Amino acid sequence: MTDAPPAHPASEDAEDADGLEGIPTDREDLGEPGPPLDHRAPFYVGFVGGLGALLALWLALNVHAIGSTLMLVVVALFLAAGLNPAVEFFERHGMRRSYAVLTVILAFLAALALFLVAIVPVIADQVHALTDNVPHWLDDLQRNQQVQRLDKEYDVVAKVREYVTDGNFVGAIFGGAVGIGLAVLGALFNGFIVIVLTLYFLASLDTVKGAFYRLAPASRRDRVSKLGDRVVRSVGGYVSGAFIVAMCAGISSLIFLFIAGLGQYAVALAFVVALLDVIPMIGATIGAVIVTAIAFATDWKIGIACVVFYIVYQQLENYVIYPRVMSKSVDVPGAVTVIAALTGAALFGVVGALLAIPTAASILMLVREVWVRRQDQR
Repeated sequence: MTDAPPAHPASEDAEDADGLEGIPTDREDLGEPGPPLDHRAPFYVGFVGGLGALLALWLALNVHAIGSTLMLVVVALFLAAGLNPAVEFFERHGMRRSYAVLTVILAFLAALALFLVAIVPVIADQVHALTDNVPHWLDDLQRNQQVQRLDKEYDVVAKVREYVTDGNFVGAIFGGAVGIGLAVLGALFNGFIVIVLTLYFLASLDTVKGAFYRLAPASRRDRVSKLGDRVVRSVGGYVSGAFIVAMCAGISSLIFLFIAGLGQYAVALAFVVALLDVIPMIGATIGAVIVTAIAFATDWKIGIACVVFYIVYQQLENYVIYPRVMSKSVDVPGAVTVIAALTGAALFGVVGALLAIPTAASILMLVREVWVRRQDQR
């Protein structure tokens, strides 16, 4: 008795295939599958690299298109970080996070409303008085012998009159007024958006931070969260410190202007000084130049007093007030501060200059805690 021949593998495959209902089968031999693509092949690397470059370019163009919106979001995040120390202060005194956020938001809105009600009318009146005095200053300037000599030599007054009487002047004024109006409306809208986003980020700051921290691996999440919390505290400390320094500049300018004899413009000019003092490096100088120019137009003695006062005050602010206020929030060398402010201003204007120093402080902190520490362990 002979053993039955073994079944052919193809027959078994065919029987198995026949047993699969509804699935078409092809009994034609299509050959063995080839090896997988070599991921290091020049064509594959070039093709995938080209797709990656196109994708990166597309993302860059879209990010550039929404750059203004992203800047509003970043500013709101920085302001929320600046208000967060006040929330943490109430939390340390036994208040729940939600009630602490509500208290800070109400205090912020109340302060903003009081500022608009009490300060804006005074500033408007003083700006009106300032503009009323500008023609008189121009008349005094025109009676100056040096100005008269330049007018005789270059015919400046005749050229100005010709420009004013030209028909295009009215169109230029109208276009300028429309442009200024649109710029003011845009600034008010952006300010409203920033306030709304700031309040939202402040209310959900812990949730936002937690969402970012969960992107890190579980083994490193604890360290990432501690570094992130330190960055937020640093940014918040810088924003709060900048506000304190600006308030010092504004209050000191207000007191000096009342003493010097510029009381009719004191509130408006002090507000300008405080607002510009927030801008790193050049803000305080610009404010001092504006006040000094108006003082010289009023009385040369007051102008000299302003020059002396702002030279002394800026030295006091640079070497006493600013270092003591910022010592607990940011630790940035002077050269890095200058480079960061210049770079931020070149990239994003005034907003970039404002955000450059806390950003540089955060980057330096991460470099010291991550890179330098890792290098020290090798």
